Amino acid sequence: MITTRFPAPIPDPCFSSNAQQCGRGWRLTSAKISCSWDFETRPWFPIKAKGKVKFLELYLIIFGSSFSIAAELFICPEKHQPLADDWSIPSEHLNNFEHSSISLFFLIYATVALCASRSPMQVPYGLLHVVAAFAFSQELLLFHLHSADHMGLEGQYHWLLQLIIFVCLCCTLLEIAAPQSILVALVRSMAVFFQGCWFIQMGLVLWIPAFTPKGCKMNNENDHKVVRCKDHMTEMRAKALANLQFNWYLATVVIFTLTLYSYMVNYLKARTQYLPLDHKDGISNIEIMKNAELASVPKHKRSNQGSHSSVELEAFAAVEVGR
Repeated sequence: MITTRFPAPIPDPCFSSNAQQCGRGWRLTSAKISCSWDFETRPWFPIKAKGKVKFLELYLIIFGSSFSIAAELFICPEKHQPLADDWSIPSEHLNNFEHSSISLFFLIYATVALCASRSPMQVPYGLLHVVAAFAFSQELLLFHLHSADHMGLEGQYHWLLQLIIFVCLCCTLLEIAAPQSILVALVRSMAVFFQGCWFIQMGLVLWIPAFTPKGCKMNNENDHKVVRCKDHMTEMRAKALANLQFNWYLATVVIFTLTLYSYMVNYLKARTQYLPLDHKDGISNIEIMKNAELASVPKHKRSNQGSHSSVELEAFAAVEVGR
């Protein structure tokens, strides 16, 4: 009986506590060893590049939120400031403050996420999810209690928007309890993407006369442009079209997501590596691939630096091979 003993495993970005935890994907044969995907969700998605490009998503959120606040409070108002002569908030500018407050929360989220990612301070897992949940809840609250008269066609578009925001909020909170559920992370990404598409559709229909439904037109009411329909039947038709557009957008997002997901699964499956076993020396010739970026992160600590999927490989601390 020949006993071969190997050292403890090398720190790996996808380090598993024991073989059984990764055993859902372990397939050990006489010649090959492999491990399945072990997904762990994170609050934002980094770019696989060095330097500041890695934080591109956070920089885009910061820039977009800052520009939105500037547009609502300083660019769009006729006096380039939203306050009245007595420094009070006029009624026609209440929605400007509401929209800028929504952008402010997303600016806070992106800033906190950027500082947490670039500083050596350890941030508890789930903190950034909670901050993102605050942003979505604030967005949902302000759109639900909007100061503008969201009646008719405009109200229908905003009601459908609240459904998407609610899904974003629920999925963000669920990710804290189920960090390894790829379905929750996938639905959250779909909802955020869907929300952006629906904002574009709302801008086209509610702000550009060429895209308003037949029988409806833009009216100037209390210094606001509002889409009004000429009668009840025309309004019902316009609302039905909004519902159809919502369903068509949802179908497009689902098809796009599933197509992209299938492509990524096949692409990553093609890159799966099988490490041969040496029957003479056991598995002493197996080299575990290291990720230089995450190799120093302890296995029991979750990261807040974006989302990633990784293949986890772990060698036993001691392997006995009998002949």
